[in-house]
Amino acid sequence: MRKLKLAHIFARNNLRIMTQTRDIFQAIADPTRRQIIGMLARKSLNVNAIAKEFDITRQAVSLHVQFLNDCGLIVIRQQGRERYCEAKLEKLNEVTDWVDQYRKYWDNKLDSLESYLAKIQKKKK
Repeated sequence: MRKLKLAHIFARNNLRIMTQTRDIFQAIADPTRRQIIGMLARKSLNVNAIAKEFDITRQAVSLHVQFLNDCGLIVIRQQGRERYCEAKLEKLNEVTDWVDQYRKYWDNKLDSLESYLAKIQKKKK
């Protein structure tokens, strides 16, 4: 009984940690989730329609869909007996903002390199 109680506490604490650490970057790190986002960007689909496009179980697709929902990249709407998923692409702005800071950094570095190379070319002439 004690082992079962400890296992329950461990599982509950780890599940809470797992859901707290889910973010956009983890969501787009997985190719299946990126493909699901791409499908939903074109049109709203139910989980069964999404699952038909993959060679994995429906349960696995449901876990990916839930992950995307937890990250705020999709919303799930109940329509009768079906659950339809819709993309919320605004959330991807977090990724764009993160990438832009590095784009600016590398643009500055490449501009400096270009200036340096132009200066060397002038000296050779």
